[in-house]
Amino acid sequence: MPELPEVEVSRLGITPHLEGQIIKNIVVRQRQLRWWIPEEIHGLHGHTIKSIRRRAKYLLIDTDAGTAIIHLGMSGSLRVLEHPPEPTKHDHVDLVLGNGKVMRYNDPRRFGAWLWSEAGESHALIDNCGPEPLSDDFSAQWMQERANNKRVAVKTFIMNNSHVVGVGNIYASESLFAAKVAPIIPAYKLSLDDWQRLVKEIKLVLHKAIQQGGTTLKDFAQTDGKPGYFAQELQVYGRAGEPCRVCDELIQQQKIGQRNTFFCPRCQPA
Repeated sequence: MPELPEVEVSRLGITPHLEGQIIKNIVVRQRQLRWWIPEEIHGLHGHTIKSIRRRAKYLLIDTDAGTAIIHLGMSGSLRVLEHPPEPTKHDHVDLVLGNGKVMRYNDPRRFGAWLWSEAGESHALIDNCGPEPLSDDFSAQWMQERANNKRVAVKTFIMNNSHVVGVGNIYASESLFAAKVAPIIPAYKLSLDDWQRLVKEIKLVLHKAIQQGGTTLKDFAQTDGKPGYFAQELQVYGRAGEPCRVCDELIQQQKIGQRNTFFCPRCQPA
């Protein structure tokens, strides 16, 4: 599933082609994604794209009429095409621009979404999101206060979007390893020093992943079709049974919150 770095890489990839362009047409071939694509999405027609933002794992395409909200789901991707070929089975939405280019949304599993909010309004899916992990609002003090009396495993805690947005499964495992924090420790047990290390590493890991173009494991590709190269940097995720690159202990795998979690028992003692 595309996580925050992959969504940010997608935003960076499409912005130079879309920002300032007039939307000439919206072609919807398949309305049944995770939710039905609302008819209001056609309100984009004829309007200029003012900006393209990211909030959590959502891409927001702003116009004077309103905002299209895109979620890539499990397998969604965006490509900007100068000479678009005939659409394939999973090419569900085209945003046709005045410059002749097309932003094409492809989603084989159809777990993604295209949603709509009127100008000046917000959307319920975004209203309750916590701070962005790369912002100053995301701090050790904030996380320690939120973790007070929380007995849930710290990995599950940092993946909760009400505490901080966009720390998905891959980057949670990688950040916990870098901070030398065991993923199973209850969140309330972390000291301020622990949170300072973990918050620092979350920011570093996400920033590096964005620089590397995200992580390609199965479905993700950048908007130019290239894979994300952060997979080559992974220290623990997907490496169960392989030696730790720091201490040579074998990487272990465990289900935490129904998600596969990877860690080094020596570098991250519980």
